Amino acid sequence: MRKRKLGRTTAHRRALFGSLVTAVMLHDRIETTESKAKAVKPFVDRMVTLGKRGDLAARRQAAAFLKKPEAVRRLFADVAPRYADRQGGYCRVVKTGFRRGDGAPMAILELV
Repeated sequence: MRKRKLGRTTAHRRALFGSLVTAVMLHDRIETTESKAKAVKPFVDRMVTLGKRGDLAARRQAAAFLKKPEAVRRLFADVAPRYADRQGGYCRVVKTGFRRGDGAPMAILELV
């Protein structure tokens, strides 16, 4: 898998991904640039997989990545049980057009 660097340092990129995944867990969908959405999609899928596992180690791994405790609670209580019978592909990227200010391609990242 090709790592998307998005023109950021490693620490900045990890913080960005953590914030975006936290927002998806809290709101079920976010609108961001297409490249960020494509880069974050595997991390969202991984968090849902941790939520489906449901043990203490998985909860601690999720808490280390997600920025807010309520996102961890929502992941394990609401989001993961929704996908109990699904084998993968928990989120999708839907292209929405171009941003008005700079013309960046935008997309919605949402849980299926």
